[in-house]
Amino acid sequence: MPADPPYADRAIGCGWLALQGEELNNARVRPERASPKRCDDGAVRTVGVDLAAEPRRTAVAAITWHDGSAEVERLVVGQTDEQIVATLADADKVGIDCPVGWPEPFVEFLTAHRAGRPIPPTDLAARRRLAYRTTDLAVIAEFGIRPLSVSADLIGHAAMRAAGLLSALADAGRPVDRAGSGLVVESYPAAALRQWGLYRPRYKGAGSAATRDLLIHDLLTAAPALRLGSEQAALCSRSDDALDAILCAFIARAAALGRVTTPDPEQAAAAATEGWIAVPTCAIAELFG
Repeated sequence: MPADPPYADRAIGCGWLALQGEELNNARVRPERASPKRCDDGAVRTVGVDLAAEPRRTAVAAITWHDGSAEVERLVVGQTDEQIVATLADADKVGIDCPVGWPEPFVEFLTAHRAGRPIPPTDLAARRRLAYRTTDLAVIAEFGIRPLSVSADLIGHAAMRAAGLLSALADAGRPVDRAGSGLVVESYPAAALRQWGLYRPRYKGAGSAATRDLLIHDLLTAAPALRLGSEQAALCSRSDDALDAILCAFIARAAALGRVTTPDPEQAAAAATEGWIAVPTCAIAELFG
């Protein structure tokens, strides 16, 4: 009989689990305080979205936060744009793991190239500024971890989808601010894990379930007041997308409390168009206060 995963004694058996799409078949800076918005019953609902280019690898997690505890209400892998927008309808704060804008110098570079105007030098140093946003450079400098380039990496496909989602939310009357003061905040689970001292390299991919099991155990140890169902934990073990969605919901909680990095005055203009990665500035335990 196979051994129980390391999180087995901490996950609960009564969580609700939903699976959709093909994933079931394939399962293998500055801190700023604020008072979070609350649901009618006094709880705060955050949603995490691990956004991929296609629905099959897109995961959504919804967590309800009460004073001193939190429960993963919903964990879904395989979500269309319409399903995501519907889930966000009653969310207080949303964390999306995807760039929500492109570097301003990159946009200007493309505009000049299209118009046939002279373009600036394209040596390695210049291309670095075309590839990375102000927030990417801030994360590299402060946390020593390099986000994927929305200009030069495949994550650009997901960013195009994110732009459509933000537009749909704005059309629905939800406040959208790429710098994070509206409904949505840009999330980067790897940076949050590093900030919390939980980062484990190479937890992504089909062959990394054992590493994810250890990470789930670490997360539940650091956050014993989190109610994560045993089936939900098993899904996180199979799918790094599901695990990242939960982490995004945690980051959204930190943002709702005003306990994330924010752009300084010199970074604010770029953040308004390029987006801003919100990294928690508090310990996990403080999310449950």
